[in-house]
Amino acid sequence: MNEQNHCGILIRQINNAFEKKANTRLKETNLTFSQMSALIEILNMPTKKTTFKELEKRLSLAQSTTVGLISRLEQKKLVHVSGDKDDKRIKYVEITPLGEKFCNEAKQEMEDTEQKLLENLSAGEVETLLSLLKKINLISKDI
Repeated sequence: MNEQNHCGILIRQINNAFEKKANTRLKETNLTFSQMSALIEILNMPTKKTTFKELEKRLSLAQSTTVGLISRLEQKKLVHVSGDKDDKRIKYVEITPLGEKFCNEAKQEMEDTEQKLLENLSAGEVETLLSLLKKINLISKDI
């Protein structure tokens, strides 16, 4: 298979381009795309709070990576970390008001980047693309 037609490589190249553009736009906020992705995940939780384990799962990250990511966000006062009263092994991460502010500002930047990426596709093509990406994402969790 031609390297340019290999799905994995194409997905990686698209992700790299998207992440590079997002990191450039986020540079002035002193946040990375990964940090912003974590903040958005936490913000989208019903209580704006989640466990480290759940965040790790949602972002498909290793435990050590998740801990480092949360630690950097905590140093910036964008999240607050607390332990479970009954089970000391469980740690919670909750977005702070400052984290919400950063998140809402950067969310628009990320949406603008995505819009630019998809602007040459029809509504039907975008719908098909999203459907296929969701399907591939589900399948990839079982590999």
